[in-house]
Amino acid sequence: DLAENIVLKHAIPAKASDDALHVAYAAVYGMDYLLTWNCRHIVNDDTREKINRLIRENGYHPPVLLTPQTFLGGDNDL
Repeated sequence: DLAENIVLKHAIPAKASDDALHVAYAAVYGMDYLLTWNCRHIVNDDTREKINRLIRENGYHPPVLLTPQTFLGGDNDL
């Protein structure tokens, strides 16, 4: 349901619904972080804010969405 809501509210486009599932699983299962190289649909400022808002609206705590490189301290895209 969360992934569907993320797509329906246009946080992630329908053509990338697998990305919405990826994010939803991380939120529903209480992951602290979601590491991904997907900067187009997940790890960018506009998308990240929309995704986090929708996750909270659906009663979950959003994971921190970031690239593995950022997680390891290689750049600062937060």
